Amino acid sequence: MEKRRFGRTNHQSTVAIFGGAALWDTTQFVADRAMEQVIAAGVNHIDVAPSYGKAEELIGPWMPRVRKDFFLGCKTLARTKQGAWGELQRSLERLRVDAFDLYQIHAITSLDQLDEALRPDGVLDAMLEARAQGLTKYIGITGHGNAAPTVFMEALRRFDFDSILFPINLVQFADASYRASAQALLQECRKRDVGTLIIKAVGKGVWREQPRTHTTWYVPFDTAPEVQTAVNFALSQDVTGLCTAGDLSVLPLFLDACAHFEPMRAEEQAKLIATAEQYESVFALNGP
Repeated sequence: MEKRRFGRTNHQSTVAIFGGAALWDTTQFVADRAMEQVIAAGVNHIDVAPSYGKAEELIGPWMPRVRKDFFLGCKTLARTKQGAWGELQRSLERLRVDAFDLYQIHAITSLDQLDEALRPDGVLDAMLEARAQGLTKYIGITGHGNAAPTVFMEALRRFDFDSILFPINLVQFADASYRASAQALLQECRKRDVGTLIIKAVGKGVWREQPRTHTTWYVPFDTAPEVQTAVNFALSQDVTGLCTAGDLSVLPLFLDACAHFEPMRAEEQAKLIATAEQYESVFALNGP
């Protein structure tokens, strides 16, 4: 599987980043099978969070054996220094590690939330302390929603984050405004040498009246050809890698698509974007 430099961390991350959200509510047996798939595919980067259900507890038993083989990123939803510090300690304990490679402010979706996170005695202060104590090497920020690129441009103006995580998929890029702001953000990240992780690469809509056939909170592409096309599109942008979908049935398709990634030319991307009207933004129900 292709590897790409994860910004200034200099880690050569596989283009598939294992998203721990897929282990939200499962058993250790099932989680073990998933980890075996991830390792067999050559993945060397994990993204997990305490808000991902059982994920930390299920990945934890693997860490004493494979910690050296993975760049490990974790997150916090806390917005105060005290709250984030406590959550970091609990995550370290559940994952059975001494430190993270990357610790991220999780789910910043608006400028108001950014203000809250970066205020004095906010979550960022906890991360700076954790970095000073060797509990994380790098500090990142993550978010969802249509405003993510704009919010993160502002975030980079206020603090020199080492990484960002935000959505890119062919449906989102059909929105000219989102596409322009996302591309501007990626250019800024390249300029600053910031690592870029992408989520929702295989998103194609929202659950409405139809039965929920997957554990993702959005409707994913779920056939091999569709997933391959979606992965090819997302990885053809100037990004480090894609977090795998939060569904174990999609995981092997996603890993295989990353292993067989073929870059899309600009004209191919434009043609694909033109088909997006048959789908729906994964944020259609969440407003701007």
